[in-house]
Amino acid sequence: SRGNENRLALRRQTILREKGRRQASRGPAYMFNDHSTSLSLEEERFLDAAEYGNIPVIRKMLEECPSLNVNCVDYMGQNALQLAVANEHLEITELLLKKENLSRVGDALLLAISKGYVRIVEAILNHPAFAEGKRLTLSPSQSELQHDDFYAYDEDGTRFSHDVTPIILAAHCHEYEIVHTLLRKGARIDRPHDYFCKCSECNQKQKHDSFSHSRSRINAYKGLASPAYLSLSSEDPVMTALELSNELAVLANIEKEFKNDYKKLSMQCKDFVVGLLDLCRNTEEVEAILNGDVEMSHNNGEHGRPSLSRLKLAIKYEVKKFVAHPNCQQQLLSIWYENLSGLRQQTMAVKFLVVLAVAVGLPFLSMAYWIAPCSKLGRIMRGPFMKFVAHAASFTIFLGLLVMNAADRFDGTKLRPNETTGNVKQLFRMKTSCFSWMEMLIISWVIGMIWSECKEIWSQGPKEYLFELWNMLDFGMLAIFAASFIARFMAFWHASRAQNFVDANMKDLTSPTLEPNIKYYTLARINWDPSDPQIISEGLYAIAVVLSFSRIAYILPANESFGPLQISLGRTVKDIFKFMVIFIMVFVAFMIGMFNLYSYYLGAKQNEAFTTVEESFKTLFWAIFGLSEVKSVVINYKHKFIENTGYVLYGVYNVTMVIVLLNMLIAMINSSFQEIEDDADVEWKFARAKLWFSYFEEGRTLPVPFNLVPSPKSLLYLLLRIKKCISKPFLCQKKSFQEDAEMNKLLFIVKHSVMFYLHNLTVLCFYLFCTINNLGQRKQSSIRSSDEIHLNSLNNPPRQYQKIMKRLIKRYVLKAQIDKESDEVNEGELKEIKQDISSLRYELLEEKSQNSEDLAELIRKLGEKLSIDSKEEESKR
Repeated sequence: SRGNENRLALRRQTILREKGRRQASRGPAYMFNDHSTSLSLEEERFLDAAEYGNIPVIRKMLEECPSLNVNCVDYMGQNALQLAVANEHLEITELLLKKENLSRVGDALLLAISKGYVRIVEAILNHPAFAEGKRLTLSPSQSELQHDDFYAYDEDGTRFSHDVTPIILAAHCHEYEIVHTLLRKGARIDRPHDYFCKCSECNQKQKHDSFSHSRSRINAYKGLASPAYLSLSSEDPVMTALELSNELAVLANIEKEFKNDYKKLSMQCKDFVVGLLDLCRNTEEVEAILNGDVEMSHNNGEHGRPSLSRLKLAIKYEVKKFVAHPNCQQQLLSIWYENLSGLRQQTMAVKFLVVLAVAVGLPFLSMAYWIAPCSKLGRIMRGPFMKFVAHAASFTIFLGLLVMNAADRFDGTKLRPNETTGNVKQLFRMKTSCFSWMEMLIISWVIGMIWSECKEIWSQGPKEYLFELWNMLDFGMLAIFAASFIARFMAFWHASRAQNFVDANMKDLTSPTLEPNIKYYTLARINWDPSDPQIISEGLYAIAVVLSFSRIAYILPANESFGPLQISLGRTVKDIFKFMVIFIMVFVAFMIGMFNLYSYYLGAKQNEAFTTVEESFKTLFWAIFGLSEVKSVVINYKHKFIENTGYVLYGVYNVTMVIVLLNMLIAMINSSFQEIEDDADVEWKFARAKLWFSYFEEGRTLPVPFNLVPSPKSLLYLLLRIKKCISKPFLCQKKSFQEDAEMNKLLFIVKHSVMFYLHNLTVLCFYLFCTINNLGQRKQSSIRSSDEIHLNSLNNPPRQYQKIMKRLIKRYVLKAQIDKESDEVNEGELKEIKQDISSLRYELLEEKSQNSEDLAELIRKLGEKLSIDSKEEESKR
């Protein structure tokens, strides 16, 4: 007994030392907290045992102390269940969960989820409070309406936001196993309402606390964008992730205050899709991700070509890493060289010869396709690579025509602006305004391109068409060409009318009585009106030629060397447009200021700079390039104040524009170029995929201008549509006639039936009775048939796409778990090991104490036995 007392005293001293260390670490917060003073010694011992994993003490106190308050809390407001969960004591958690009226079970569940303790989460979910499953869908703020202590964390000490549900927290922590368990229990994350939603719930939350409302939306989106939730909750995780990434990118531009958060979540969704694509092991799995459905894509694809619906979304939402992934690029490359698989492995020299041969034989190839579109040559022409080569060759020929159209003026024009040519019967303008055969070819190319753009607008839709900047360039180029040719035609038409008048009424153009409107068309170029249609036409034509040559940049992404340069050039143009906002503000300010300063000195300066708005614009613009002189601010009179003010403003302008703004523009361009250069491979492959996709679509096989000639296939489609449109009214009329005939027949039958039933009431009742029985039998049979259909749908095996996605998701989850396990041991894991050792120590001490007590009892019994035996021996003696 003395040994037992010594052991108990030693244990009491150990507990007091540990408690003293814990109090010292807690500091003043423990000393001044009301909870600490209200705890009894029994409750303190109970909480200490729960925190340090002393299972024997917990079990003994729960069994022997019926008055023990299991919901007592420490200085931080944590009860025994929370302390046990925080320190990963599963046995103590299970013991506490057996107690009735246990509080803060929800807080313990959230704590276990945040720590990643799967077995403890499963133990808590088996608690009767989660039997219905409704608790899993409620956040702490929603549970306040239940008027219980399921979530009883005080406001100051709460670990988690009050809008976080267990499934949201598990998704935040990327706990795949816990998310899977909660999903099986029926937990789901509700998608937040639209940002501009005006429903009563959103209005109330916005008015009550707008910041909490925004944070709750972000927490929900964090859960939805978690790879754990995306992979385990959606039947089509690729589609869900792509749509969610776009939604988050849109919200990043709307909610500017949380822009970085939404951008990070959007990138997380994109990385999830890239991770799935990276785990593909064969072509079938790659096609499943890119197409969305292996079976439907092959059935609906044109000429056996996959639909690539998911890849289209990825390009639309600019998921560049997904599009540039090697698995995706290999699939695109196989489609690009469709029907020309042998050309893929050839050298650049062989490919160049093929391109040259196609360019030379383009008219013959187009004629062959026009005659036999379904032949072997027609199938080759429908291939994306051949379509690209044919269209590129056609556009190259168009550029050659633009160059050759000005070949007669390469060495300078033979006709001076002040000279005219012609005979006495023909107007000079009849020669300058008429169209040459070269210009007629150019017009045919332009009309063909306009027709091609019209078909593209019809197939894509106006919104999608305008979304692409290259389409805007094409539209502008063709519109300017059309305006130029129309103005040229108007000039030719007016000259033709004048020539007809001359031919009908005059014999010689040298007559002094020539009417002014006729004489105008005999004048040299220097005497034409500034608004003459031919002058307008020539100006518009020059702009269109420049835009035509800039269109070459569209095909540059096909080459690995020129592609990144073209992308950098496009990004530079965007930077220039951003810079122009500040530039125009500063430029206009100085232009108006200098004009107001010198507008009164017209003719009193060494030059005309700043005396008019036009001169002010020219002087300041060319000053950017150092082409303006300092004497532009000098006045011939001795108005030194005005002159000095001009010097100061002109100097400030040069410093601001040349030193500050231009260098800022150079820095912006350099930053954009470096950004593209750092990720040049991804940027180039993404741009190349966009270029390839424009040739994957069915149609547009014949290049310009051969597309103007209707092919037999297009004529057949047109006839079928006309037949359908013509036959539709007749079918509707025939159907209406049939319906009228059936209605009349039905009315006739009903009329005679009513007359018959009026005379035979008994037969009618019998008939109704039979009808009711038949209806009941039909209803039962219909119920049985619907049940059979439902059972058949349940028994149907999953589609191939679903099987593939399940395989990929399993690989993704396993990879995530392996990556998590391969992380280095952190401080938290060391703490868990320390707690396990402490718990084991208490168990060993308890076992040792129990063994000591058993040994003492055996010794006592043995002593009693020996004393009894000795007494019996003495009595026998």
